[in-house]
Amino acid sequence: MEQESLSPYNRSSKLLYCHALCEELDVPKSAKYLLIGSTEAYSGKSAATLGIAHQLRHKGLDISYGKPLGTCPSESSIDQIDEDVRFIGEALQLPSDRLLPTLLRLDDASITQRLHGHDAKDYQQALNHYKQTSVGDLVLLEGAGSLHEGHLFDVSLAQTAQILGASVVLTARFHSVLAIDAILAAQQHLGEALAGVILNDVPADQIDMVDSQVKPFLEANGIAVFGILPHSELLRSVSVGELTHRLNAEVLCCRDRLDLMVESLTIGAMNVNSALKYFRKARNMAVVTGGDRTDLQLAALETSTQCLILTGHLPPAPSILSRAEDLEIPILSVDLDTLTTVEIIDHAFGQVRLHETIKVKCVFDLMDKHFDVDRLIQTLGLEPAIPA
Repeated sequence: MEQESLSPYNRSSKLLYCHALCEELDVPKSAKYLLIGSTEAYSGKSAATLGIAHQLRHKGLDISYGKPLGTCPSESSIDQIDEDVRFIGEALQLPSDRLLPTLLRLDDASITQRLHGHDAKDYQQALNHYKQTSVGDLVLLEGAGSLHEGHLFDVSLAQTAQILGASVVLTARFHSVLAIDAILAAQQHLGEALAGVILNDVPADQIDMVDSQVKPFLEANGIAVFGILPHSELLRSVSVGELTHRLNAEVLCCRDRLDLMVESLTIGAMNVNSALKYFRKARNMAVVTGGDRTDLQLAALETSTQCLILTGHLPPAPSILSRAEDLEIPILSVDLDTLTTVEIIDHAFGQVRLHETIKVKCVFDLMDKHFDVDRLIQTLGLEPAIPA
């Protein structure tokens, strides 16, 4: 027997038919489930989840949101809501009964307990509890960092999708055309559960190629492309406050400006004339230099600098502190060498959580321009209160 095509269009038709049949038989509607996953860690999954939820709510749909596998524990030891869930809930102004508890903290401690047999909990059964408590038109769930995370606990992305009968939208960071391999492998792994993908962080000079070549190829292979999101320096940026935390730095001035966002890193280790050439090319940068390099510090303050990071735990000259105060540019002092400082900052770029208001607005703008929410609604068989 010839197998039926699993294209997104056939999938949508099936969902709409089932919905109509339920209405005819007077069967109560239950919430649908959508899992947002990723082909690799730091692919923009949280941003995609936030943007999708924002757009669906603007269509009049009642959304619940949760993160079954948590990676960002709440500050309260008795609180089962992941901090990422709390932040997105606040950003979307979701009522508390639309936020689902986190079932498992996916960290070294929980994995060690599982390996030693100290955690025999049936997480699939716990996941089934979502079905009994979920409300609204759609339950939007953020998956773990990859396709396979959670498999040790029997709640990987594919397992979760199967238990909940959920559709899956994958975010894939488009490093190069090699990203296609990961998407095709994910399709084979997820099967009919895969509703489509979002191609994220696409370099500006590759947008046309992705739209004219990659998207048609994926569509021809039964993978809907719901969005092609361009690279954003802002979304890859890190706040001065986050750098302060990661570097265990002392804030010497402008503590009230730690919300400034750093998009690039420059090392001030050359003569001042050479340094100025680099400083003038960069935008919203953090400048790492020695505490005794007054000339480089002053040059950095006069360019697009968001913070000065002084190594060696050497105090800056009073004139530097005074000028930084005037310009409202924080100065951090670290008891680290330059190489270690740079490594810590490099690791931070693109790997910080979506916990800044300015990033939320950026996500909303990007998704409004580059994501086809009406196609997703049709694919899922949802009925928005506000038509397209």
